[in-house]
Amino acid sequence: MSEEVTRIRLTAWVHGRVQGVGFRWWTRSRALELGLVGSAGNLADGRVEVIAEGVREHCERLLAALRSGESPGSVDHVVERWSPAKGGIRGFVER
Repeated sequence: MSEEVTRIRLTAWVHGRVQGVGFRWWTRSRALELGLVGSAGNLADGRVEVIAEGVREHCERLLAALRSGESPGSVDHVVERWSPAKGGIRGFVER
């Protein structure tokens, strides 16, 4: 039997010293390894916004990586929001 795979959207706001340290590149690499599509972009207030769509388990693994302490820079905390996938995204880009 084949199960329909439900895709989901994770939006995560990463707080800390995460700009100018390779954090977006690192996030993109982790997302691509997990087969996710989306983006990682700097916000004017110093946070990085990560948008990722794909299988929920893979999005959860990306979220865990963001919180792992293994990323460049220093993550203080991550705020997350889950929503249905919107689709129409190709690849994973740094903004």
